[in-house]
Amino acid sequence: MSSLYGSCRFCGKALEHTFVDLGMHPPCQSQVAPARLTHGEMFFPLKAFVCDACLLVQIPQYVKPEDIFTSEYAYFSSYSDTWLAHVRAYTEAMIARFGIGPQSQVVELASNDGYLLQYFAQKGVPVLGVEPAANVAEAARKKGIRTVVKFFGEKTAGEIGREHGQADLLLGNNVLAHVPDLLDFVRGMKVLLKPQGILTMEFPHLMRLVAENQFDTIYHEHYSYFSFSTVAKVFASQGLCLFDVDELPTHGGSLRIYGRHAENAALAVTPAVARLEETERARGMHEMPYYRAFDEQVRETKRKILEILIQAKRQGKRVAGYSAAGKFNTLLNYCGVGTDMLDFVVDRNPFKQGNYCPGSRIPILAVEQLYEARPDYLLIGAWNLKDEIMKQTARIREWGGQWIVPIPEVQVLA
Repeated sequence: MSSLYGSCRFCGKALEHTFVDLGMHPPCQSQVAPARLTHGEMFFPLKAFVCDACLLVQIPQYVKPEDIFTSEYAYFSSYSDTWLAHVRAYTEAMIARFGIGPQSQVVELASNDGYLLQYFAQKGVPVLGVEPAANVAEAARKKGIRTVVKFFGEKTAGEIGREHGQADLLLGNNVLAHVPDLLDFVRGMKVLLKPQGILTMEFPHLMRLVAENQFDTIYHEHYSYFSFSTVAKVFASQGLCLFDVDELPTHGGSLRIYGRHAENAALAVTPAVARLEETERARGMHEMPYYRAFDEQVRETKRKILEILIQAKRQGKRVAGYSAAGKFNTLLNYCGVGTDMLDFVVDRNPFKQGNYCPGSRIPILAVEQLYEARPDYLLIGAWNLKDEIMKQTARIREWGGQWIVPIPEVQVLA
């Protein structure tokens, strides 16, 4: 049976079962420049499916990666202090656990602006970044980080291996979800990893996404959403064994998987692998009813978010937003929130300031303008950085301002 939405990118079965339908959205990082305010935007379906054969949650390729990443991509990892602290700790951990040093080569896939590799470089470790967004890669090069501007896959992996050598440590943070040709990407890691090399990948854990209503992490850049059990099958299909896994607090709950060549038996599979697989089984993640319940759960979250915003506006309150992140744009567009509900959004990233949020057309301002406008409420778009943002904007308490945190449950914090 064929499907209007195509077939599973892992096992090839027709996609027939809806995970969640968020309606029509523009690409979440396509900020609107002032000169384009009188122009239209392209909207695409944002509908996620679950494959009933392999249980991979995914969205079809509504938008091509080249259309997202090869223009002026607006996401720069270095603007989050929390994220920088996270990757600095990762660097120290990899050096201590696996003996990464000046004799090693560390390669990062989707290396962004050099936010992580800079810490390995400071330790004298040779590094190489692979980043498809040219403007972001240029920022990394200015930090002295060698960067190849290409999309990664089996072909690119062969080219990099021949020119720069294979990787002792091959890593990627929040990139695995961004690739439509999932198997080609994983095959590329098999090619680029040294025989005794180690790979790590971090990505949001589907179990946490469902448990905490994190529907806003679904957008056109994210093609796949992984349980540990499913991602282990994907890697195994390409000759890579996942021998360890960490559960992380980042992005609302993420996994860091550790992989090796299947034939490298020197690294034994740790008990953490079996424990997590059993946890997922106990949650029902191996059965379809688990996935079918999410759509209505998301609708109820939308109702609660709108209730609190409508109440605030009826009371004559001013509401602003913090962080024009991709997840916030998903939330705004799904909930139908525009300037009728939100006066403006502030963001630390100067590449976003002066533009407008895609779809909602809410103006994006510098953080300093928050203190001039003195809104009654600040809706935190990047709720995964709630503590960092509340600390940065603590001055709003001076005029009685409060924070609204939309996910996992709507909260008003003073």
